[in-house]
Amino acid sequence: MPTIPTEPIGSIPRPEYLIRAQEDFAAGRIGESELEALTDVATRDTIRELEATGSPVISDGEQRKYHNFATYAVDGLPNLVNDGFRLQFTDHDRIWPRLLAGPFRYRRTADGFLALARRHARMPVKQAVISPSAVSLFYPAEPLPDYPRERFIEDLLDEHEREVRACLAQGAHCVQIDFTEGRLACRLDPTGLLLRGWVTLNNLALRRFSAAERRKIGVHTCPGGDCDTTHSADVDYAELLPSLFQLDAGAFYLELAHEPDRERVLALIGEHLRPGQRAFIGVIDPLDPRVETPAEVRDRVLEAARFIPPDQLGTTDDCGFAPFSDDRSTSRETAFAKIRARVVGTALAADALGLR
Repeated sequence: MPTIPTEPIGSIPRPEYLIRAQEDFAAGRIGESELEALTDVATRDTIRELEATGSPVISDGEQRKYHNFATYAVDGLPNLVNDGFRLQFTDHDRIWPRLLAGPFRYRRTADGFLALARRHARMPVKQAVISPSAVSLFYPAEPLPDYPRERFIEDLLDEHEREVRACLAQGAHCVQIDFTEGRLACRLDPTGLLLRGWVTLNNLALRRFSAAERRKIGVHTCPGGDCDTTHSADVDYAELLPSLFQLDAGAFYLELAHEPDRERVLALIGEHLRPGQRAFIGVIDPLDPRVETPAEVRDRVLEAARFIPPDQLGTTDDCGFAPFSDDRSTSRETAFAKIRARVVGTALAADALGLR
């Protein structure tokens, strides 16, 4: 009998020893082999803890994305510098890389993370990758000599396609495209042109895959989550959702637990969700230090089931717990406890709906 699927978003807070090792490596105090060894230990321990929560699908906790969820593919490239787009959170900024010259190529791809994670995992592993629209922000405002933006976009789409195909070939349970900048687009350009342009760009990538392949590709959106702050939580979700569901993906992972008016957002999701798409709604708020109870999660799922058909419904966390590697705002213990509550609460809701 079908049940309600539940999946994490991706990142888990790094253990303190790994954060210190990343700092030591950046300062030249330890070598790459020592950092890799400690990262492997952290990845193995993270996978074991995630499996202990009962989660039917896990991630590697993004322990190997040494700086953040968005720049892992280009960190260390000689033709980028870290003085580009300024991502403004409530009380701090994060700086994106800026491309100096072409060609644009990924230095590493997420299928490598997935292969290493699957060595330790007993459960299906999902893999998150960065969206083409986020990476498009690496290109500077002024066109580069001998490397026009149009050529950059073609190279970017090729690199993204290669990464996603490699993850699927590695046996990923699904590939999640992180599109956290979707809501931010509405802030940067209230006319909606930027958002429509980003949806078009991401669809150019998605349409390189077959319908069967797209069923294993999902899109995550949230208003950001870094050091318990956001970059666009005050932007009306209604500005994003109609365009979001025009993306040709099979699943959508949607921040919801943090929303002040969940019923209004759920009604919008139910209105715009297309046949064949599944909405994984956020029932856990990583920005809230309090651990939700399974009963709270159950009630949030039952609330969602009033607006979304159960066969198109899933649950997730609003965001990763530490998308930026130096974020110490949430403990690993709290993250695992919240995930356990999501798993148990989702099962309680499935029982209440007669789906188990």
